[in-house]
Amino acid sequence: MSRSQMPKTVTFYFSLLSPWVYFSGPRFQELLLRTGATAQYRPIDLFRVFRETGGTPLKDLHPARKAHRAVERGRWSALLGMPISAQPRFHPADESLAARLLIALQVTDPRVAIWPLAQSILAGVWVEDMNIADPATLVALAARHGIDGEAMLRRGQQPDILEIYESYTRDALSAGVFGVPSFTVGGELFFGQDRLDFVERALGS
Repeated sequence: MSRSQMPKTVTFYFSLLSPWVYFSGPRFQELLLRTGATAQYRPIDLFRVFRETGGTPLKDLHPARKAHRAVERGRWSALLGMPISAQPRFHPADESLAARLLIALQVTDPRVAIWPLAQSILAGVWVEDMNIADPATLVALAARHGIDGEAMLRRGQQPDILEIYESYTRDALSAGVFGVPSFTVGGELFFGQDRLDFVERALGS
């Protein structure tokens, strides 16, 4: 197989609190099926990324910006047919526990696809008004996918998992990531769930 024929890899940097990641998830999965590309999933500490790149958390945005983001969420919800809460009860929440659960799952069995669970966690925040900082909530979400959430949470407390989580965030910053969802293909960065067409073009080139 020549170099041009080799399957490509896209790295997906994401937060489990982002409505834009929630919207992008299903379409990203469809993109992978169309292109035959391999995904590397990288949950990151979004608030650290904001701090180090000059970003502003949602709660600190000017009211005009908040209002427009709410309008945009409604537009994308209608366009994609994906429900979303206008004011989720538990947002923002500490996402580190959920992120480390996903990483523990990656490490324990690399063959397991983590995205179905990640999408359920995102929907838990934005549709079901769940608190993803609560261990019992994460256990219940994992059980929907036949995953032993308690075991993954215990594994997620180990120092090596924390180091992986931190390394994913460092890698994101090194790649120029300043928000989510962000995708890299061959070192090229694409920011935003509305840039998936460009990601697909990069994978096909």
